[in-house]
Amino acid sequence: MVNLLPGSTGSARRVEFFFPGAPGCRIMLAGSFNDWDPEAAVMDYDARRGGYSTVLTLAAGEYEYKFVRDDEWMTDDGNPNFAANDFGTLNSVVKVD
Repeated sequence: MVNLLPGSTGSARRVEFFFPGAPGCRIMLAGSFNDWDPEAAVMDYDARRGGYSTVLTLAAGEYEYKFVRDDEWMTDDGNPNFAANDFGTLNSVVKVD
């Protein structure tokens, strides 16, 4: 799930990525905003919300991304926006205005 958060810095917006799940997993976020490097965005577990989250500051534009759970690359089930990739699978897409 993706949430565009209120407030901005110049032309950038704060964007929250959330992955629901139980504690004990390693959840990372990889996408066009971090050169598809999952280690660049390791997500933190939030017991109150029952899942993992991270907040990134992104410039206006369209970004493709996937969650990585214990080395398994996954689309965002909470986001209906997808784009095909070069591997014959789908990436989730978020548009930042």
